[in-house]
Amino acid sequence: MFLNQFLLLSAALFAIGVYGVLARRNGVLVLMSIELILNAVNINLVAFAAFGNSLAGEVFTLFVIAIAAAEVGVGLAMVLLLYRNARNIDLSRIDLMRG
Repeated sequence: MFLNQFLLLSAALFAIGVYGVLARRNGVLVLMSIELILNAVNINLVAFAAFGNSLAGEVFTLFVIAIAAAEVGVGLAMVLLLYRNARNIDLSRIDLMRG
């Protein structure tokens, strides 16, 4: 397989993720779109590491996965707090969480 195939897949996932972040108002769908963006980055890191005979890409991928897990935890906590206060998860009403 060629490197450009992985890069095209990664670019497509990244574009879909950016569209999801910009176009969606649902908090869970925005979190899923951010996960798509992070997975696109992971594909890039692993592809460049595999074609460059280096382990640095795989190491950075493990760090990105750990950060993604923390992001999901914090993001879901914010979505649950928004649902508890506003009874919906529409992100246009996130200003209700301001103190």
